[in-house]
Amino acid sequence: IYQHQWWLKQVVDANGFALSTTVPVFQWAFGIYSDRYSSVQALPNGATIVVPDDGANQGQALWLLQRIGLISLDPAVEPRTAKLKNIVGNPHQFVFKELDLLTMPRALNSVDAAIGYVSQFDAGKVPREKGILFPPAPRTFASQLVIGTPYLSQENIVKLKQAFSDPRIQTWLQTTDDPLVKDVLVPVSAE
Repeated sequence: IYQHQWWLKQVVDANGFALSTTVPVFQWAFGIYSDRYSSVQALPNGATIVVPDDGANQGQALWLLQRIGLISLDPAVEPRTAKLKNIVGNPHQFVFKELDLLTMPRALNSVDAAIGYVSQFDAGKVPREKGILFPPAPRTFASQLVIGTPYLSQENIVKLKQAFSDPRIQTWLQTTDDPLVKDVLVPVSAE
């Protein structure tokens, strides 16, 4: 299992790996955190918001902000690939800063909000209560079962894909009380 297909594409493009996505398995919970504000609506004009510095996850963060009506992205750009330069509407004059996902938890107290994965903020010991919005991520960001491309049609791989496609996995993700999984890994979105 790897991250979403767009992160994998970056890795494959950079390294020339022969890997293919096969089956969406789960989604990493992704949201907005703040030490200073209890809701997205409370973010003031000119708020400083941290977004991931890598292309695949920055697109997800900006798309989230567009989906909730806080910014507009250039309609000529596919939202999942958006970069800061593709913001065409910013009515609240938010100031955006790019940071590595692993750095965000430490920077949270010096910005108004940060957008990233729940797992990163959990690892940084940021209380979940600091999360102010956790919308479902678009299905295109589901984490995939990744297989070496030459092996895709092998019998054992076909069985593995069937096992990971079992609907009981989605049910378990929705109902588990395991603190390492609950609200960190979530069922694949229908969106």
